[in-house]
Amino acid sequence: MAFETSDRSVGSPELAGVRAVKLLVAGGFGVGKTTLVTSVSEIKPLRTEERLSSIGAGVDNLTGVERKTTTTVALDFGRITINSEVVLYLFGTPGQDRFWFMWKELSVGALGAVVLADTRRIADSFGSIDFFESRGIPFIVAVNCFDGAEIYDEDEVRQALDISEHVPVQLCDVRDRDSAKRVLVRLMEYLMTVATAGVAAGTW
Repeated sequence: MAFETSDRSVGSPELAGVRAVKLLVAGGFGVGKTTLVTSVSEIKPLRTEERLSSIGAGVDNLTGVERKTTTTVALDFGRITINSEVVLYLFGTPGQDRFWFMWKELSVGALGAVVLADTRRIADSFGSIDFFESRGIPFIVAVNCFDGAEIYDEDEVRQALDISEHVPVQLCDVRDRDSAKRVLVRLMEYLMTVATAGVAAGTW
């Protein structure tokens, strides 16, 4: 494939010699990061979810996600094999501000990212976008189309988020495996474009 991958081979014997591509799945609290990783992973995903408690009631903003009962406190991890040469490793980041100290460590070695967005809480995406733009990590925006949420076209989302016209925007339903896989395909296509152009995300 035309994009740069990690120099490290995957550790398991059956995947010896395969290149590992580390990708992040980021976004605001309750936007669907764990669901996306779970939908596409070919292995049982590692999930570090804990039940929401009254202790975090004054800290966690549940507006729009009042039915959410758990939260990721460290990371979600999944794997999907693209072909005999490339395997994607997916790392879902915690969405709450109080766990953002994890992001710096999780981003080490990442080639790209998906920023999941919820149009009902679009401002929750700004932190993720700023994080990846400031580090030159290529990303795409995937709008998770929640039931009952108003649907906007890609240009409207791009304008609301104030991102470059070159950053792809993908509408999706991360509960659906095929839809979630299309998000990853779009990201990989973008990474190949960025690698070919030799520029950082959001600057060309």
